[in-house]
Amino acid sequence: MVFAPTSPTPACAPTGTLVSIPSISLPGRSEYRLGLGLPKAIKKAIADFRPTLMHISAPDISGYAALQLARSCNIPVVASFHTRFDTYLGYYGVTWLENAVTSYLRYLYNQCSHLYAPSESMATVLRQQNMCRDIRIWGRGIDCASFDPLKRDLEWRREHGITDDEVVIAFVGRVVMEKGLQCFAQSIEALNANGIAHRVMIVGEGPALEWFKQRLPKAVVAGFLRDHALSRAYASADIFFNPSTTETFGNVTAEAMASGLPAVCADATGSRSLVIDGVTGYLVTSNTPDAYANALARLIQDRDLRTAFGVAARNRAKTMDWDQVLDGLFEHYTDAVSKATSLHVPKDLRFGRASPAFQESMI
Repeated sequence: MVFAPTSPTPACAPTGTLVSIPSISLPGRSEYRLGLGLPKAIKKAIADFRPTLMHISAPDISGYAALQLARSCNIPVVASFHTRFDTYLGYYGVTWLENAVTSYLRYLYNQCSHLYAPSESMATVLRQQNMCRDIRIWGRGIDCASFDPLKRDLEWRREHGITDDEVVIAFVGRVVMEKGLQCFAQSIEALNANGIAHRVMIVGEGPALEWFKQRLPKAVVAGFLRDHALSRAYASADIFFNPSTTETFGNVTAEAMASGLPAVCADATGSRSLVIDGVTGYLVTSNTPDAYANALARLIQDRDLRTAFGVAARNRAKTMDWDQVLDGLFEHYTDAVSKATSLHVPKDLRFGRASPAFQESMI
C-alpha cells in the first residue's frame, strides 16, 4: 500500500493501492508536492492494512510522521534516498541551509533500519556523511525491450528538420537548472565556437524551458514524451549528454544506454555507477564546458567510436534486470523484518496483525 501526494494529471497509472495524502505544491514548482503529514483517516488506513514494514521514500513531513508512527508501534522502518536536496539548494540561492538540511536527513535516516542508495557512488557519499548505520544498494533496472536502438526513426528525424547525416546530442529530463542546464548550454556554445557541426534535441518540460530555448535557439524541442514516443526520440539521437552533478542514479542515462547511445556525463554520483569511461561514453572530471565540448567533439567526429560506445552501452544496460533489482530489495525487506522479530516484536505485529494498542495509537 502506497501513501503519497497525488496529482490530478498523473504521468502514469499507479500499481497496487495508492492512498492520497494531504499535500501542497512548492512555490514556482508545481511538479513538486510536499506531504503535510498523516491525518487520522490515513492512520486508520495504515492500521487496517496491518503493516509489517514501512518504507519511507521522501524525507518530508509525512515521511517523518511515518517514521515516528512506525517506531512507536515497533514496526521496522527503512528508507530510500532519491534526491540530493543538499546539492539543489545552491540553485535556489539558499546554500546557507545546506548544513541544516544535511543534519535533518542524518537525524531521520539514522532512525531507520536500512537506508537504500540507488548507486554505489551515492552510497559512498552517504556513508561519508554518516547518514545511516546500514546503507545498502537498491539500484534501478531498465526495460531493454521498451528502450531499443531498433526504434531509431529517420523519418521522425526528418519531420523535425534533422538530416540523416547530422549528429544529434540529446538532453532528456526535467528542464530545471539543477540538471546542469547552464553547463549544457555553455558546452554547446563551445562546440559552435570551434565549428563542430551537430544538432541539439531537448526532450522534456520544466520551468527553465524558455531559458534553455533562448540559449540554444537552433535546438529541436520535442517536448514531454512518454512510452513509444520517448523510446523513439532516444534511439533517433546519436549522443546523450548529461552534465548534472545532482543525480543519485540517473534514470535517463540508463534509458539512453539501453537505446544504444554513448553518454557524456559528469563524473559524479549516479552517472559514475552507470557510465564506463572510455567504454560506454565519457565521464568528465573537471566539469567545465570546454572539457565537455572536447568529449562531445570526439564522438561527433568519429562515427566508429560512437558505434562502439553505443553497442557497449546497450550491453551494459542489459545487465540491469528489473527482476534482479527487485529481488534484492525484497531480501533487504525480509532482513529488516527478521531482525525486528528477533528483538521480541509482539507476535501479533510480527505477522502483520495490528494489536489493539497499535490500532488505538493510530486512531
